[in-house]
Amino acid sequence: MAEKDASKAAEPPKAVHIGGESLIDRLLPHMKQIVVGFIVVAAIGGGIAAVSWFRHRKEIANTEKLDKVLQVALQPVRGADEKPDPKIPSFASSKERGAAVLDATVKQGADLPGSAFRAGQLLDSGKIDEAITEYRKGAAGKTIDGLLCREGLGIALEAKAAAEKDPAARQKGLEDALAAFTAMQPDETGPRRAYALYHQARIQSLLGKRAEAKALFEKAKTTNKDADHEIADLIEKRLAGLGA
Repeated sequence: MAEKDASKAAEPPKAVHIGGESLIDRLLPHMKQIVVGFIVVAAIGGGIAAVSWFRHRKEIANTEKLDKVLQVALQPVRGADEKPDPKIPSFASSKERGAAVLDATVKQGADLPGSAFRAGQLLDSGKIDEAITEYRKGAAGKTIDGLLCREGLGIALEAKAAAEKDPAARQKGLEDALAAFTAMQPDETGPRRAYALYHQARIQSLLGKRAEAKALFEKAKTTNKDADHEIADLIEKRLAGLGA
């Protein structure tokens, strides 16, 4: 799927997409790690004794509920021209899947660990303001969930700005998104630092600041020390678009 600027965002917002995947698709591997972690903690804490199992039964039960929610979240979104396969569950859109995941969470009574996953589902389902509120709850965290919340907050604010019809409101919204991406990963050597700079550059470009955008894209390029091909390709495409 081609990457789209926030200026072309539609309902549901597509500013979430990076390299063909939504933020939720990128978060799912981390969610699975979190769930597995819950299982391990429950197993270690509970041991084999019935008394220990009784003590940790709530954690084990919640892990089972989370697994059922993830089964819904992992179902793919069909292409625009792709017909549904009755043998393979899928969704017609990210919005439809996000709503289904939220419904499954309520139905299962699952306690989701962290804010990024729930906020991402809210954003995918088109509930931008609710997503922003949820992202803000976890944005101060120092874990991967906190980092993803800060990134998601910037994306949600960008999507909200894109939907604004008033130029002044759109400008303010983009500036808020820029501030969120600036706070996303201030550590020069921290994880997803290149993505933080890339997002900042995108917003500067949307604000009409080509020189600032180019400088940030170049910085993101040099910061990508792990040779992440995905972000490298995105940066090159953006630089080409700026005539660099």
